[in-house]
Amino acid sequence: MRKNRRTAIIGGGAAGFFCAVNLKERCPEMEVTIFERSQRVLAKVEVSGGGRCNCTNSFADVRDLSAVYPRGHRLMKRLFKVFGPRDAYNWWEQHGVRLVTQADQCVFPASQDSHTIINCLLREARRLGVEVRLGEKVTSLDQLSDYDAIVVTTGGQPRAEGLQWLGHEVEPPVPSLFTFRIDDGELTALMGTVVEGAHVLLPGTKLRAEGPLLITHWGMSGPAILRLSSYGARQLADSAYRHPLSVNWTGLKEAEVIDELSSLMVQQSQRMLSNVRPFGLPSRLWDYLTQKTLSSRQRSPWGSLNRKELNRLVNVLTNDQYLISGRAPFKDEFVTCGGISLSSVNPNTLESRTRPALYFAGEVLDIDGVTGGFNFQAAWTTAYVVAQAI
Repeated sequence: MRKNRRTAIIGGGAAGFFCAVNLKERCPEMEVTIFERSQRVLAKVEVSGGGRCNCTNSFADVRDLSAVYPRGHRLMKRLFKVFGPRDAYNWWEQHGVRLVTQADQCVFPASQDSHTIINCLLREARRLGVEVRLGEKVTSLDQLSDYDAIVVTTGGQPRAEGLQWLGHEVEPPVPSLFTFRIDDGELTALMGTVVEGAHVLLPGTKLRAEGPLLITHWGMSGPAILRLSSYGARQLADSAYRHPLSVNWTGLKEAEVIDELSSLMVQQSQRMLSNVRPFGLPSRLWDYLTQKTLSSRQRSPWGSLNRKELNRLVNVLTNDQYLISGRAPFKDEFVTCGGISLSSVNPNTLESRTRPALYFAGEVLDIDGVTGGFNFQAAWTTAYVVAQAI
């Protein structure tokens, strides 16, 4: 059986270029063309990770892939046997990109510059002879009927209509990895405050997340919030992004917080509430929380608190209630939940079940991860699997 001679890749993003480069490395004689509708390629890579590009994760702290891939974890587990995180790490280093792994297991280029990743992909594509056509919008697969294989790597789409031309079942796209707008002026006045190890949850669901939480001038952000938005992407969309939010500022159980505060009432009995901040909480946040619960007692000594006041303080530390009133005021969603249904593709090759020689890779599939390099890893893995299949 002859090899495919010509392959078209629709989309000039991370998955598209990674697939193209791996195709040419495997089959130098193959003609590979990337069709990109805009005048720029790899734009999303450039701004990712604050311009540093969190290109993968060590997965050392991941015990269950469903914790980092709310959609698609079973498929990712299968595909990792072909090309997993360690394979991706080695691939980049073998192609001249030195990587570093942070304490939180996020992997970045040692240069701390996303252009290192971009330049590598562009350099390899040029070296191998990948053709890149800018400003070419593909609206029908029939436009590419003279190609032996077609790979769709168009990324996430804001609406299902953007994928229906492909003729496959589509899981309705909704935003994922977004920050929360909270209309509370006293809270947002604390913008810039970071709380390490906060726990957040959506009351009435089993959805919860933990990690650093950042208070912003519009509400809340940070890894804990972004993870929760990913887990609850569909529920939050269904509620029009109006939903209660519970915050445990300490990350501890209620009994542990009671014990700590009870000890302070004894050991620091003569010191004022405002001068002793437990659990390593930032001073501005502690003042805000005590004002919220014990407004007239902030300058009272710890030893003067009664049981009712202690319980109010414990409650605000472990179960502080807010109302999410929307997504952030700017369109800063990083990922889309939804896309081509995984039931539409062969789980071993990502080839369409209904149209031979049509493949899907990257965010166009109904696979999405939480923040931390997991979405780029999904792009590398799915693109590599497709290249191998072709």
